[in-house]
Amino acid sequence: MVIRWVDVFLDRPMGALDAAVSFWAEVTGSEPAPQRDPGFVRLLTAAGDDWVEIQGVRSGDGGTHPDLWVDDPAEFTGRVLTAGASLVTDHGEWVTLRSPGGLPFCVARWRGQHVRPKPFTGPGGVTTRPHQICVDVAPAAFDAEVRFWEIATGWRLDPGELAEFRRLQPEPPIPIRFLIQRLDDERPTSAHLDVTCSDIPAGRAWHESLGATFVGEWPYWTTLRDPAGATYCLTKGDPASD
Repeated sequence: MVIRWVDVFLDRPMGALDAAVSFWAEVTGSEPAPQRDPGFVRLLTAAGDDWVEIQGVRSGDGGTHPDLWVDDPAEFTGRVLTAGASLVTDHGEWVTLRSPGGLPFCVARWRGQHVRPKPFTGPGGVTTRPHQICVDVAPAAFDAEVRFWEIATGWRLDPGELAEFRRLQPEPPIPIRFLIQRLDDERPTSAHLDVTCSDIPAGRAWHESLGATFVGEWPYWTTLRDPAGATYCLTKGDPASD
């Protein structure tokens, strides 16, 4: 039972939804498309099938979660429940679950998405593309979370550049891969978006000009906060192939 497509879902406080939509539409070269349910906005791109959606949440700080599109949601849901997921809500058209570590994710029926989004070119020729959901996991839950996502996705498991990372790599044209990061401290599982970038300093300057704020810098990535206050990373790589 294969995953046909993966969306990134950015959960942002309802009061900051407009700021988040404006920022992410700008940096992905997308057109906001409010959905029939209030507080849901898809970002439509002419450079492929859409793969980013933003949701306003009424409590908490929000976060990031994946939506998995499959041929048979009921069969897929049964498989991931057996692998250790827990059911949160059956909405009829889609199902919300949690991984063993507590990360929410949704399962829905594939609607034909198959054109991988191309990178977007910003000022000065810097190219970027949201390409990875990084799942941040406490040490005690790390091995179980890696195993769960390996079973759930059926994707190739690769080591990351550093010992605390494991990467799950899908086959094209799926636009989003998973990186599972072992944290240093025990805290609830969460996730953030990674945006691959051809020139991180230039990308950082561009994003800051649109309202992002700098958090920290490491050899392979730079962490920022979007205008809604959520963290994400600009990662070193080639947006055309990552």
